[in-house]
Amino acid sequence: MEKSRSESSRKLPTAVVIVAAGRGERAGQADGPKQYRLIGGRAVLAQTVENFLRHPAIGTVVVVIHPDDGVLLKQALGALAEKVTLVHGGATRQDSTRLGLLALQSENPGAVLIHDGVRPFADAALIDRVIASIDENHGTLPALPVSDTLKREAAGGTVAETVARAGLHAAQTPQGFPYARILAAHQAAHRQGLSEFTDDAAIAEWADMPVRIVQGSPDNVKLTWAKDIAMADQRLSGTFNAFPDVRTGNGYDVHSFEPGDHVTLCGVAIPHTKKLSGHSDADVCLHALTDALLATIGAGDIGTHFPPSDPQWKGAASRIFVEHAVKLVRAKGGRIANADITLICEAPRVGPHREAMTAALSDMLGIDRGRVSIKATTNERLGFVGREEGIAAIATASVVYPGGLPE
Repeated sequence: MEKSRSESSRKLPTAVVIVAAGRGERAGQADGPKQYRLIGGRAVLAQTVENFLRHPAIGTVVVVIHPDDGVLLKQALGALAEKVTLVHGGATRQDSTRLGLLALQSENPGAVLIHDGVRPFADAALIDRVIASIDENHGTLPALPVSDTLKREAAGGTVAETVARAGLHAAQTPQGFPYARILAAHQAAHRQGLSEFTDDAAIAEWADMPVRIVQGSPDNVKLTWAKDIAMADQRLSGTFNAFPDVRTGNGYDVHSFEPGDHVTLCGVAIPHTKKLSGHSDADVCLHALTDALLATIGAGDIGTHFPPSDPQWKGAASRIFVEHAVKLVRAKGGRIANADITLICEAPRVGPHREAMTAALSDMLGIDRGRVSIKATTNERLGFVGREEGIAAIATASVVYPGGLPE
């Protein structure tokens, strides 16, 4: 039975080439190349790179830069620089892309995305659409139908004709291709001295590779002019006329005690006269937190992703569950604002271990310790908690997702 296009493409390891070797003259040179300008307090290129690093379907990320920009790149990316492969570009975007593709030869990925370094708003849904449409013989082009009336200019500066816009699209990136075929197309164009292609889909067309069009995103703008950068900065700084999508998720969990010598809470082993009973390490705090994070994207609960009937999770460290939820949240563009956990137990005392627990959560969530709250209360000797038969935990997580204009 023939596999569907989406099933086939999902099995292809996907690499990315981010082209950021240009000088950006149209945006002005006073503040340096536009890919290193700050928007929302971070470099444009850092925003772009992070979109792909946090996407679960992306493997190797190659960043192609100008040979003079090594210091700028490290300043812009910070710790992210250690997670990408750096390549020096050529004299044109086309040649820079070719050099980036060549850097992937030893890996030989099944599919590759090629993206402009100055498109910092390519979200996870757009990346998903592009990847899903790639197969061994077809490339993918994200594009938007042209809505403006188009005019062709005559030699004297007057209107020569109105161009029918039916079927016309404005191309975006990332553009996706089967790796071997797009590399061969670039190499063939290079050998023939052809350097006037305006994007990679044009090279694919020249090489007789069919390219499918998928829905682009109106937010996925290319920062070309100084005003584009200013508007992007306003958008990310919160001064743009947009409403952030702030979501709050709640989680609750409870585990009973059984014979043992310690309990694991927020990833920290705490000496105790009993231990918590559960299929994994029974970390009641992290189980509740996992559910809270999953709630912000409507992704079910911890049992949906890690069924207790599955033997591979027997005795597993619960931080695995939290880190999985964090990855899903970030793939949707979410930024974790804070996490608040309340433990309900008569014993053990949490206070002496709060600092270690906070540090562990900060590491798992990738947020500052000041955004983590851990509290404990008793149940005033009431109920199963009061009888010291178990521990309960309530978790709340706030996550900020990309916003939009009100409807």
